[in-house]
Amino acid sequence: MNYLVVGAGLFGATFAHEVVKHGNHVTVLEKRDHIGGNIYTKEIDGIQVHQYGAHIFHTRSKKIWDYINRFAEFNRYTNSPIANYHGKIYNLPFNMNTFHQMWGVVTPQQALAEINRQRSEMNGKSPKNLEEQAISLVGKDIYEKLIKGYTEKQWGRRATDLPAFIIRRLPVRLAYNNNYFNDPYQGIPMGGYTQIIEKMLGNNNIKVKINTDFFDKKESYIKNYDKIIFTGMIDRFFDYQLGELEYRSLKFETEEMGIGNYQGNAVVNYTDSQTPFTRIIEHKYFEFGKGDKNKTIITHEYPQTWHRGDEPYYPINDRINNEKYKNYTQLAQSVPNVIFGGRLGQYRYYNMDQTIMASLQLVKRVLEDKE
Repeated sequence: MNYLVVGAGLFGATFAHEVVKHGNHVTVLEKRDHIGGNIYTKEIDGIQVHQYGAHIFHTRSKKIWDYINRFAEFNRYTNSPIANYHGKIYNLPFNMNTFHQMWGVVTPQQALAEINRQRSEMNGKSPKNLEEQAISLVGKDIYEKLIKGYTEKQWGRRATDLPAFIIRRLPVRLAYNNNYFNDPYQGIPMGGYTQIIEKMLGNNNIKVKINTDFFDKKESYIKNYDKIIFTGMIDRFFDYQLGELEYRSLKFETEEMGIGNYQGNAVVNYTDSQTPFTRIIEHKYFEFGKGDKNKTIITHEYPQTWHRGDEPYYPINDRINNEKYKNYTQLAQSVPNVIFGGRLGQYRYYNMDQTIMASLQLVKRVLEDKE
């Protein structure tokens, strides 16, 4: 069969890599001038720069960990971001270091007593919004300093206008442990992520076309390919005929600095509401300080309201948008040779391991259907 994969990100590349093993041919279209989607990395001053924000691979699945390690050797990077609130530094996720910095407590019993005291104001109440949900989980101090401003910048809405389900759970650790993820497998590929996509798409039966917009020849592609795996926006595919789905966008400002060390950590979140950006990334820390010792690359990350033509990063999975997406999935039945996949095609936020898992499941399904 001849497959067309729209999008050379992790979902599309995984699908293409696997499906050609079974005698199929794949053409991959990518509208950007590079492969890799949002995990694209570019070397500057010997530093692997994450062009579209920090990407730390983590998973609980040994199967997925073994799979991704076929394409690159991973380091032992542990995600330990810190928060800057008006110049005061707090460890993330919320753990005994955070509680000591916040209240001066030194034992888990002292920390838990303070958390329970602060969240008691929500006793017997059902949280109606994100603010109330956060206070019910961690109390007012942590909410006000480390959650409220950051979250409102991220979503472009007041916390009292955001649904409670966005933070059903918050990691609270009564241990001195700054490891953000609980997953047993975690790291960053030495030499960056782009090499992974290059290897996935390196088969002679895969043709890759960059700077190529699917919508320039949409009807021709639908007519001439047996199957199309579309990883772009599902509402854009149907020309928004059921209305726009909502997204959040991001703006990245990356600069080279003539010093070897800017902030001492890969990721620093700015959690106050006055600072316009949400975080600063210092890329050399993803690979333990590799690269030019006298230079560093930093990126300021600014959340943006999404408009048509902008890059969509986060789906806004509230009730209205999810219902609209459900209607689009019904409309998708009108194009039976098109399968919608990935973060934008399925209108959900995927971690990288979830992206690979979903793509492998799709490969299995289409091969079974073929038989």
